[in-house]
Amino acid sequence: MSLPPIFFYAVGAFLSVFGAARALILGRRRPDREIVEDTPARAKIRRNHLIFGTVHFVFGILLILLTSGVIRSRLPH
Repeated sequence: MSLPPIFFYAVGAFLSVFGAARALILGRRRPDREIVEDTPARAKIRRNHLIFGTVHFVFGILLILLTSGVIRSRLPH
């Protein structure tokens, strides 16, 4: 069974958009909007959001590039 390329484009776009949103919205500190001081636990959670959001973004872009043929896979067809 072969999946159509539009499926991989959609998954790649989903990963890219929501990975970027996760990294930008949840992964950065906004001191003007915070009521309490920053704790090490909150900083760790924010850093994890930034790292995993960036990873999801990169994987989404790679999936789109692999599907479109810009990057060639070394796997046999």
